[in-house]
Amino acid sequence: MPAIGAAIRELRRRRQLSTRELAARSGIAHSTISLLERDRMSPSVDTLGAILEAMGSTLTGFFSELGDAMPHSPFYRAEDLAEIGRADGISYRMVGINHPNRKLLMLRETYQPGADTGQAFSHKAQEAGIVTAGRVEVCVGDRTRLLHPGDAYYFDSETPHRFRNPGDEPAELISAITPPTY
Repeated sequence: MPAIGAAIRELRRRRQLSTRELAARSGIAHSTISLLERDRMSPSVDTLGAILEAMGSTLTGFFSELGDAMPHSPFYRAEDLAEIGRADGISYRMVGINHPNRKLLMLRETYQPGADTGQAFSHKAQEAGIVTAGRVEVCVGDRTRLLHPGDAYYFDSETPHRFRNPGDEPAELISAITPPTY
C-alpha cells in the first residue's frame, strides 16, 4: 500500500527529523527507512512500531490517521489489502485500513513453511480465526493444537499465544481481533 511510505515520510518531516536521525533513534538502518519511504519495501510490524515509537507515535494512531486520509469504500480488492507483516515470513494483509472508526482488525494471514510468531505473547483483545489452507499450530497458554483447513480458534488474547506453520507448504487463515491492536 503506497500510502504507508508517504505517511512515514510525512510524519518524519513534521517531526523535523532526517532519515539518519530517525535511524539513530529507532535502531532501524537508514537504508531501510529510505526504502520504506519510497515504497520499495513493506515494513514488518516490529520495524514500523520501532520507527513510529522513535517519532512519538503508535501503530494505532498511525493507521487511524492513515485511514482517515483515505477515501472509504466498503469493498477491497486483494491487492488493496495493506501488508503489515512480512511477505517472506508471515504476511498479514489488513482489511479495512481506511474504514472510519474501525473497531475490528481483520487479517488474511499467510505463514510460509517454518514461519513462527516466536515466543508466546499476549495483549488485551479477543481473537478468532479459520484455517483456509495448509496447517497452523496454535498454542494458547499450555494448550497446543494443529489446525487444518476448516478448523478454527477463538480465545482471549491476554493468554500468551503463538502461531507456527510446521508444514512444507504455505498455510493461510482469516482472523479477526477486537479491539484492533493496530
